[in-house]
Amino acid sequence: MKCKSLKIKICGMKFNIQEISDFLPDFMGFIFYPNSPRFVGIDFLIPKLKKKVFKTGVFVNESEKNVLKISQKNQLDFIQLHGTESPFYCEKLFKKRLKLIKAFRIDDFFSFKNVVDYIPFCTYFLFDNNTINYGGSGKKFCWEKLDEYNFKIPFFLSGGIGIKDFDKIKNFSHSKIFGIDINSRFEIFPGKKDDIALNTFIKKNKRIMKYFVDKNGYYGEFGGAFIPEMLHHNITELQDQYKKFITSFEFQKLYKKILKNYAGRPTPLFFCKKYSDKYKAKIYLKREDLNHTGSHKINNSIGQALLAKQLGKKKIIAETGAGQHGVATATTCALMNLECIIFMGETDIHRQYTNVLRMKSLGAKVIPVCSGDKTLKDAVNEAIRYWISHPESYYLIGSTVGPHPYPQMVADIQSIISEEIKIQLKEKEGSSFPNYVVACIGGGSNAAGSFYHFLDNDSVNLVAVEAAGLGVNTKKTAASIHCGSRGILHGSMTMLLQNEDGQVLPAHSISAGLDYPGIGPMFANLFVKKRVNFLHSTDEEALQAGYELTRLEGIIPALESSHALAALKNIPFKKMDVVVVTLSGRGDKDINVYDKFFTKFSGDEQNT
Repeated sequence: MKCKSLKIKICGMKFNIQEISDFLPDFMGFIFYPNSPRFVGIDFLIPKLKKKVFKTGVFVNESEKNVLKISQKNQLDFIQLHGTESPFYCEKLFKKRLKLIKAFRIDDFFSFKNVVDYIPFCTYFLFDNNTINYGGSGKKFCWEKLDEYNFKIPFFLSGGIGIKDFDKIKNFSHSKIFGIDINSRFEIFPGKKDDIALNTFIKKNKRIMKYFVDKNGYYGEFGGAFIPEMLHHNITELQDQYKKFITSFEFQKLYKKILKNYAGRPTPLFFCKKYSDKYKAKIYLKREDLNHTGSHKINNSIGQALLAKQLGKKKIIAETGAGQHGVATATTCALMNLECIIFMGETDIHRQYTNVLRMKSLGAKVIPVCSGDKTLKDAVNEAIRYWISHPESYYLIGSTVGPHPYPQMVADIQSIISEEIKIQLKEKEGSSFPNYVVACIGGGSNAAGSFYHFLDNDSVNLVAVEAAGLGVNTKKTAASIHCGSRGILHGSMTMLLQNEDGQVLPAHSISAGLDYPGIGPMFANLFVKKRVNFLHSTDEEALQAGYELTRLEGIIPALESSHALAALKNIPFKKMDVVVVTLSGRGDKDINVYDKFFTKFSGDEQNT
């Protein structure tokens, strides 16, 4: 679903027709089948609907003569055939210039070979649960069955879809899904639709599509795949395969099994009593730092490594800044018997040396990058150059950056973070939705995972905190949203730090993981759409915030996460606000930097 805007068809209309039409669904269905409780009557005349709402007549084994008569009388846009109509019957209607939607009833034993003879005559197919009464049962079939469908005709997904299925639909993907067909689960009684539930569902569907990638790989004006010809095959292969694979039952089962038994998920949602007292709100920490390898990066590396193996790849290349993605990738490669090469800037190697030792211990080859500023941007450059000359490799990008489909793929995989937050908050607060979710942001993987399942709920304030370095009014900053402009970086259109000639400017942050001159295209779009509030914290503010959490709660956060913590003092919380801050990683790797600051800060405190 996230790769395209799903059409919505509301079927079984009999009452409150114009009221529902005002919500602007894409299709409305009227049942001309006498045995249905939603039968409108043979002489029914459909009232005038809003423009662009397609009128669909639903028939079950009706005579050709009656279908033509009703179609002409109501000026139907589509004819839905929900019975056992033959391909020959469809051909006759097709030759009358009617547009057909042929429904098939699906169960575990259904063979999609049965649809082949209908292909020349149908505009769409509709796949519904197998019931005796030709639909309207309120029951689902096993959607994984659709993995077997690989024909060219787009289809509607139907059968028992209700408002609680929004997240499930959002995470469902098939290259040929065109829309969803909803009916009995949105009814007060047969034919009378629940206008509030329908309006909410339609708005959520349209709103979420503004924030996820479209079928061309764009988030509004951002995104795309600006790649050299040598990478075209690799990128196309990913675009074609990743969504189908990561939404499959087999992947989800294996992925979550590894996350649980190897990575240590679900990570805790910890209530901070003293922190809450200080900031006058109910503050929870999502402890991604407690994952195996010490950060959220392991979620993504496991998911993409499974995809790489599915594609038959045996060599993984990756880049890293803070070393967290590098360690996670090296760890996953060791687990899955994959060759691993990590590119890392020389500057980052020196300031994150313990992570370099960890990567080497895990069997990875760490290649120092000496070009440019010798930081994350330059490591990405070198990884891409290597990939061009070694296309047999799989490039495991660690953030929501790069050409399509990487930004959405990383966001999809990291969405486990907000999926867990909703479940855990429901248990602790009685509601799945906090007032605020706060996360640091460089490329955007941590923020994407934290925000993902809250994007469609405007009551949840989403706050992303950039690294301001020495300040957004200096040239020593990494705040791409606050100081950048529109341009192309590492294969996608986004917001980045650049001069008037389009040359990429060096970024600066005390945090190696945020020391990157751009931001993922998904977030550039969220900034333009004003769905996420972007704040910034300086190096000094992040160090102070890390020191504060260490002393108040006994948790040493990664410098990246400390930027998010530093922003709390700038957010006007109300007393009962529920706030979730994602701790993207632990601060062991930054202990030398903290030590210098703690020594200085403790001395300053004593002197004052």
